Amino acid sequence: QVQLVESGGGLVQAGGSLRLSCAASGGTFSVLPMGWFRQAPGKEREFVATISWSGITTTVADSVKGRFTISRDNAENTVSLQMNSLKPEDTAVYYCAAGRFTPDQRQTYARENQYRYWGQGTQVTVPS
Repeated sequence: QVQLVESGGGLVQAGGSLRLSCAASGGTFSVLPMGWFRQAPGKEREFVATISWSGITTTVADSVKGRFTISRDNAENTVSLQMNSLKPEDTAVYYCAAGRFTPDQRQTYARENQYRYWGQGTQVTVPS
């Protein structure tokens, strides 16, 4: 069982930056692909970014490409999402998720059903 706790959300003006962090405990974090998803009011949860357990492979959604970067520290059991040039449409609750184990060190997951464990979410608000 993996527990995930997000932090770092808040209110930031358009064009600003935030860094979200997700701390994992209770499982073998270092061999699990990790991801970030978000859910805006009245919308379905959507994929934001994912990183393989080795950190070799990362993928981000087209909507955040060039602005958001995902990284991980397996020694600290953390995964982070650096968000730059924030826009009002980035306003959402951001969720950290841990994927199912894979021996492929380059494997990443972009679908919700590929993730087994979820955090409680952290709110990011970018006023228009």
